Order: sequence, then C-alpha cells, then structure tokens
Amino acid sequence: MEARGFRNKAKSEKRAFNVPLFLVSAGLGRKVRKFRADEIVFAQGDPAKHVLYIQEGGVRLTVLNGAGKEAVAAILEPGDFLGEACLAGQPECMATATAIAPTTVRVIGKEEMIRALHEEHEVSDGFIAYMVARNARVEADLIDQLFNSSEKRLARTLLLLARFGENRPPHKVLPKVSQEMPAKMIGSTRPRVNFFMNKFRKLGHIEYDGEIPVKDSLQSVASHDE
Repeated sequence: MEARGFRNKAKSEKRAFNVPLFLVSAGLGRKVRKFRADEIVFAQGDPAKHVLYIQEGGVRLTVLNGAGKEAVAAILEPGDFLGEACLAGQPECMATATAIAPTTVRVIGKEEMIRALHEEHEVSDGFIAYMVARNARVEADLIDQLFNSSEKRLARTLLLLARFGENRPPHKVLPKVSQEMPAKMIGSTRPRVNFFMNKFRKLGHIEYDGEIPVKDSLQSVASHDE
C-alpha cells in the first residue's frame, strides 16, 4: 500500500508518532489476541465494536457480495489499523478479516478509542493522517481498476505488497501466496495472473518459484503509459 500506519511521510524532521508506545502509555489496547494463519479475525456482518492494531503478521480483508462472489479489498500488515469504521457509527463489519500468517493484534474498544481521540491531540492528529492516507490508497486503487490493464494492475499490486515506494525498506521476498489472491485483488482471473507472472519472470522482474522476490525493475511495468 502507498501509505500505512501513523508514519509521517512529509519532508520534515518531525519525529514520527510512536503508535505502540502511545497505546501502552494511554492504557489502550491492553487486550492482545493472537491468530493462526488462515484464522478469521472477524467476519463480515459481525458487530463492529473494536478497533484493532496489527503488531505482528498480516491480515487479508475480503468482501462477499449477494451472489457469493468474493473480492480481496486490502492486505494489511504491522502498523495498520482495521475495524476503524465503527468509530463513524458503522454497526457491522463490512468485510471479513483473515490472518495470512501468525498474527498478533491489540484490541481497542470503540469507546476507549473515541475517548483517546477527544483527549489526546497526538493520537487524533496521527489517526487523521492515517485515515487520509488510507483514503488516498482507496482512490488510487479505484483509478487503477478503472483505467489500467490487468498486467499493470498486477505489477502495481505486487509492488504494493512488497512496500515499494513507502518510507520504509521494501520486503526482499514476498511470502508464498496463491495466484487466486492477486487475481481477486485486481479483478482478473487466475489463468490471466499466471500468464503475467510467467511473463514478469521471463523479463527478470521477479523470481517465481514458491516465494516471490520482487525487483525494482517491475516498477517500469506499473508506471508504463498505455
């Protein structure tokens, strides 16, 4: 994703907001939960009562429509929040969150989080910055879906999963994932994803044998004007 967590990406020397330290000092998120890989964190339609902060691991958000078609809405990792829509009065979870690896989250009650946002200027400033960044990502994803080819969308998705372009070191190697997951993320089919993954490998942009090392050169595909 282009922007995640409370990390300040402005070109200033202002120290980044330390989320884990704040959660401890403010007494938020005392409850910690651990999930196994593929275990459901919360399901679509569950009551929306908590904000979760990912400490370790990662979470996949999926949405199921009335016809039973599933789409991957986002992949979240340490430093990300999920379930924050409850703060705006959303009564039910709009997506299913599933751990993609052994995952540890801090659980923050809705009322606890609202109190902190009202009383602590630092956390409210950081959370607003986080939501602005999340909205920017949603807009970028929508533009990507509307105007870019499947090949370009797949390249961008792999780069986002590898954290290229973020203010932190990219992953050297992506974890082993099925082709079905990126297919759902870009709105394409598994055979189509397989075709482009093999193409990227032949061009030297990735190595594709279980784990997936993503190379800088893949950015040329994502940024290529069609």
